[in-house]
Amino acid sequence: MHSLWHTLTLPAQLSIEENAIVGPFSDPSSDCLFTPLLHQQVIRVEGKDAFSFLQGQLSCDLRDISTGMTRLGSHCNIKGHMMSLFRVIQPEESIFWLRGSQDLSEKALAQLKKYIIFSKATAEIDNDLVGLGIQGKAAASRLSQVLDLSEDSLPTQPGQALRLKQISCVCVGEQRYELWAEATALEPLLAKLQQTAAIMPLQQWLLSDIQAGIPDLRQETSEAFIPQMTNLQEFEGISFRKGCYTGQEIITRLQHRGQLKRPMYRARVQSNSLPLPGTPLHCEDKDGIGQVVLAAETGRAGEFELLAVILKARAETDTIMLPDQNPLQLLELPYSLDARLFESKR
Repeated sequence: MHSLWHTLTLPAQLSIEENAIVGPFSDPSSDCLFTPLLHQQVIRVEGKDAFSFLQGQLSCDLRDISTGMTRLGSHCNIKGHMMSLFRVIQPEESIFWLRGSQDLSEKALAQLKKYIIFSKATAEIDNDLVGLGIQGKAAASRLSQVLDLSEDSLPTQPGQALRLKQISCVCVGEQRYELWAEATALEPLLAKLQQTAAIMPLQQWLLSDIQAGIPDLRQETSEAFIPQMTNLQEFEGISFRKGCYTGQEIITRLQHRGQLKRPMYRARVQSNSLPLPGTPLHCEDKDGIGQVVLAAETGRAGEFELLAVILKARAETDTIMLPDQNPLQLLELPYSLDARLFESKR
């Protein structure tokens, strides 16, 4: 954990751990809440060939990415299964920040380095880069004050970014932002933000990710899913027009010749403990019909929301359960999947 976060003044009910602010939810009616993104880390890729290298490795199209636009993108193995999942940010020409799960960063870096040796580019974990998540109905207003900008100048659509002198501000949803910068640049902003916004636990931020249907990948689920199984295409995290990249043949075949049998669903469940990524799901007469992608508390005792990849034929006809037999209540996602993905093309 970076020493910057030890400067936070936490309310009595919250505490800081290695990868998260923990504790009860902050008042959801608060108009601006923030939390350090301690569960994420950035791999910095830079050099003359940084663009061409990543274009040949990630599932998204790097041509869509600029200082004003980010994309989700996965790094897959040759079988098309996601080893890593990033938000790709370009702070300046020939430099890319791959923001992903902290528990996967070492593996992700090792996989990138297998391929980068033939490129004029480098890839390293950047421990000086830190992130902050900000949300709430007044998030844009408070952020504009902290950044000393007009509110109209902030990005408003998911994926859009604003590059300031030392800070990248990324919109990840309505009135939801991520700030990424070196700690020295973020420190004065953090001090200002604490005067106008309330700190929330990481679980409250993750709940908003789940409600937005944003896919995630953790150590337990690395290499478990093909990108379409996590609905990554809905975030333009898969390109079908840019040509070859690692795993592309399998991913494209599923899109145009195959049939998606296990998409990602959103659900609510009552349980004695938080379902962890990779937790297997079953129905009354069949095991192994799905896996939890990400779960978060809802702020109500014993209640959780989650994203899970589930066998579609079972999700639509059976009661899906956690290992503790607690049933999932399926909820709507904020987007609709293309029905053609589920059609047999034979």
